[in-house]
Amino acid sequence: MSLYGVLRTSTSGMAAQAGRLATVADNIANVSTNGYKRAYSDFASLLIAEAGGQYTSGGVLNQTRHTISEQGSLRNTQSVTDLAVRGDGFFIVADATGQPFLTRAGSFVKNENDELVNAGGFRLMGYPLQAGQVNPTVNGYAGLIPVTISSLALQATASTTGTFTANLPSNDAVVAAANLPSANAATAQYSGKASLITYDNLGNKVVLDTYYAKTGANTWQAVTYNQANATNGGFPYTAAALSTVNLTFDANTGKLTPASPQAITVNVPGGQTLNINISNMSQLATSYQVLTATIDGNAPSAAELVEISKDGTIFAVYGNGTRTAVFRIPLATVNSPDNLEQLTGNVFQATQSSGDVVVGLPESANFGSVLSGTVEESTVDLATELTIMIDSQRSYSANSKVFQTGSELMDVLISLKR
Repeated sequence: MSLYGVLRTSTSGMAAQAGRLATVADNIANVSTNGYKRAYSDFASLLIAEAGGQYTSGGVLNQTRHTISEQGSLRNTQSVTDLAVRGDGFFIVADATGQPFLTRAGSFVKNENDELVNAGGFRLMGYPLQAGQVNPTVNGYAGLIPVTISSLALQATASTTGTFTANLPSNDAVVAAANLPSANAATAQYSGKASLITYDNLGNKVVLDTYYAKTGANTWQAVTYNQANATNGGFPYTAAALSTVNLTFDANTGKLTPASPQAITVNVPGGQTLNINISNMSQLATSYQVLTATIDGNAPSAAELVEISKDGTIFAVYGNGTRTAVFRIPLATVNSPDNLEQLTGNVFQATQSSGDVVVGLPESANFGSVLSGTVEESTVDLATELTIMIDSQRSYSANSKVFQTGSELMDVLISLKR
């Protein structure tokens, strides 16, 4: 065994332990970094072929790895835009140049452009849903844009559906044809009136007046006008009725017969076709009573809340309770996550060893769920790192003793020549 080999081997050992200590330093520094994956050293022996029966010392190889596939602990937060992945998958983010990366660091906040960015300054990418559902490009990032909260600003929703339930008094008198609401005369008579607020395409309020008048035994007329055309708040209206529906009730149950219309259909001026469900209307021996009156749609308003579901859908929630899907957050994965290349900013990119990136939607195939109001904590265990630090320190010191001993023996060998 050559003394030179001793020096070389001990130097290799010290370098390996120094590299191990470097991973410990990184881990301890990032113990509170959301989505950080612990680094560790993997050692392999380095042997040199023997020559002439004399043993020649080799050394040690140190390879740094990261526990990227390990799930960190999940911690609840108060921010809706704090996101975590439970299961397999990474968020797709992009830097200022648009270059895509993968990350598990999902603590996102709005920047000056209302884009969601994490602590590393990377923007969350998603699919816009204005055009409907999305079909991700499995092997690429086509169609992804930065998730922008400003797109949830003003929105007006035209009324299209509603529900109206009321009781019509069965003992009321039959109204003469000339005095029915459909005749639109100043002498119009009716048993009940319902004024409902609807919205046109631009979010303008359109109030609809619907009158109910008895036309015969167990038959009624429902006539709808645009309140804007009323004269002094009532009949006659300056424009024709928007809808006239003839209802028929069962004489024994007081419910609408199967042959009777079950809905009132109205073309809202400046808006859409509105279908009002009246299937639960009744005709009983009591007064006119309104039990249910709901119409969808809303005036222009900003989203009051943002909700993010487990399947990655981002909803804008408006003051009237309307929920509109505006973005879908995808996830990405690779065959060997632990072989991804880790870069500054707690992001990763694919390598030849990791395999190609596969993009999909949360809670589909092998992808995990997106949790809102949650962050994934670092996979670092502080007690374990301190233990490794002490062990590395002792190993480094031991290797330095070997080097020192070899150096002293080298001095003895050199002194023989003197």
